Amino acid sequence: QVQVVESGGGLVQPGGSLRLSCAASGTIFRINAMGWYRQAPGKQRDLVATITSDGSTDYADAVKGRFTISRDSAKNTVYLQMNSLKPEDPAVYYCNVRSPYHNLWGQGTQVAVST
Repeated sequence: QVQVVESGGGLVQPGGSLRLSCAASGTIFRINAMGWYRQAPGKQRDLVATITSDGSTDYADAVKGRFTISRDSAKNTVYLQMNSLKPEDPAVYYCNVRSPYHNLWGQGTQVAVST
C-alpha cells in the first residue's frame, strides 16, 4: 500500500524558518514529480513548489526567494525549506506525489506564523 506522510509543521514567528518533509512509501514506480501545496481556511489549495525527476523546480510567485524545494530520489522524500515566513504563509501544507500510476496526497501538516 502506498502512503505519503508529511512532517515538520509548527508555529514560528514572522521571519522564522521551518523545514517540511514528505516521505512516500510503498511501491511507486517512476515518480515524475513531487511537490507541496497549501490551503488556508476558506481558500482553494494552491501550488507552493514542485520538483520533477530531473530536478527541475517551479515555485509560486509568493514564495520565490524564500522557499526551497529539494528531493532525495533514493528515499522518495521531498523537502520544503521555508525561510522568512510571513503572516500570509500559514496554511495546511500538503505533499503531492505523481507517477503515471498514482496521484497521491498526504494528510497535511499545519504551518502557523504568529508573534
